[in-house]
Amino acid sequence: MKTAFLFPGQGSQFAGMGKSLAEAFPEAARVFEEADDALGFSLSTLCFEGPEDQLKLTENTQPALVTVSTAAYAVLASRGMKPDYVAGHSLGEYSALVAAGSLKFADAVRLVRKRGQYMQEAVPSGVGAMAALLKLDPSKLEGILAEAAQGEVVTAANLNSPDQVVIAGNAAAVARAMELAKAAGAKRAVSLPVSAPFHCPLMKPAQDRLKEDLDATHFGDLRVPLINNWQAREITTGVEAREGLFHQVPSPVRWSDSIRLMATLGVTRAVEVGAGAVLTGLLKQIEGSIVGAKFGEAADLEKVTAASAEA
Repeated sequence: MKTAFLFPGQGSQFAGMGKSLAEAFPEAARVFEEADDALGFSLSTLCFEGPEDQLKLTENTQPALVTVSTAAYAVLASRGMKPDYVAGHSLGEYSALVAAGSLKFADAVRLVRKRGQYMQEAVPSGVGAMAALLKLDPSKLEGILAEAAQGEVVTAANLNSPDQVVIAGNAAAVARAMELAKAAGAKRAVSLPVSAPFHCPLMKPAQDRLKEDLDATHFGDLRVPLINNWQAREITTGVEAREGLFHQVPSPVRWSDSIRLMATLGVTRAVEVGAGAVLTGLLKQIEGSIVGAKFGEAADLEKVTAASAEA
């Protein structure tokens, strides 16, 4: 039996995340201390106490989620739990690369702090939007996006599951796509409360700015293979890791394909490592042969370790 560790991305954050880990496990507390030192402010306080409006700022959300995931991973690793594969949803790919030994944690939090700033600044507030299309016939998506564009940008941003596709682009084009999707039989089309249209061509300025930071950062070869967002393929080298993080910025997150690939590689168990349970929920929609569990709170440990012992 093979196990994958999955690391969540933006949208999983909440005030209070990571607090029980830091209080219960010294190895987790050390990760939060390292984040505070690397960034020069108390990210740990923001995670544990909020306020929510500050935590929701992309430049704060991104390092906060990477820190919680890395703290949770440190607890699992200290108990001998190691994955056969790792993957992260968008931002979560940085956490996955830390767990795989390719990227130093302090470098990761500094990178994603800048990544968040660049993404926020790439598109003026109100110009872009994102929406989730639920239970739309996949064969209709391409036509809907083409019809909705009308000279603007609207593309698939997150191919999350057979039942859920997130789109991003110019606000008016996204609104048109939502209406077309509902007319084409989508169960729902829901606007997402995000501050920028992630994973679409409007993010090209952020990608260009991030390149310099990625090139200046050391990426080692991976101790554990990663299934990347950009191509949904297995990678093992530092060069591939850096390239994947560069290309993922304006490209769709191919999450369904990533999970399906893991299943073909023999993965039968996945642990969501970090805040929330978004990826555990998506797993049920994508691949029934993989059993999911989550570890983001101290209380989760007993269940995760029991399942590991059974495996």
